[in-house]
Amino acid sequence: MDIEAARQQMIDQQVRAWEVLDPRVLDALARVPRERFVPPAYRDLAFADAPIPLPEGQSMLPPKLDARILQACEIVAGDTVIEVGAGSGFLAACLATLGGRVESLELRPLLAELANRNLRTAGFFGVAVHLADGTTWQPRAPVDVVVLSASLPVYDPRYEQWLLPGGRLFAVTGAAAPMTAQLVTRLGEREFARTDLFETFVDPMTNARRPSAFVF
Repeated sequence: MDIEAARQQMIDQQVRAWEVLDPRVLDALARVPRERFVPPAYRDLAFADAPIPLPEGQSMLPPKLDARILQACEIVAGDTVIEVGAGSGFLAACLATLGGRVESLELRPLLAELANRNLRTAGFFGVAVHLADGTTWQPRAPVDVVVLSASLPVYDPRYEQWLLPGGRLFAVTGAAAPMTAQLVTRLGEREFARTDLFETFVDPMTNARRPSAFVF
């Protein structure tokens, strides 16, 4: 496989086609070696328009979804970023490439080790991967950006409380397909703006709140 040709084809045919035109995001996707974050058994699918299996029943997000997340969050140099759900480490690497100072949380020890190893191998030594449950963990201080890489069956306002004024939260909410990707911006101490971005499907966050069951 011609890796560079496949990478460019991914950007041109998947990412641009899904309305991702921010040149900084396109440049980040061109620079981060996605193939280094894919398990060896699936390396031929590194640039495919599909989730890629990871250990413990998890998966990498499709490239176009990573791209939409990056574009929505509008990372600038020096932004503090918390990612909930490290996966293979690819999205954290892209966030760092855009200038974010990234902390990534991962509940599963095997995936936390994998993400940390992938990031170090690819040269992203500044990204911190923490073994932690994002549904109970609390940041030391508010941050500029929060990215939830797994969906919330029920929207949980705890994550918007992690934001500084002007901070952005990306979240996918819903109990079944289609789910809604949202950007939540903190305008002030108690004021938030919410924008629906697009419909998608993302596996739910482990230990996230579920809708109440009705009993008849």
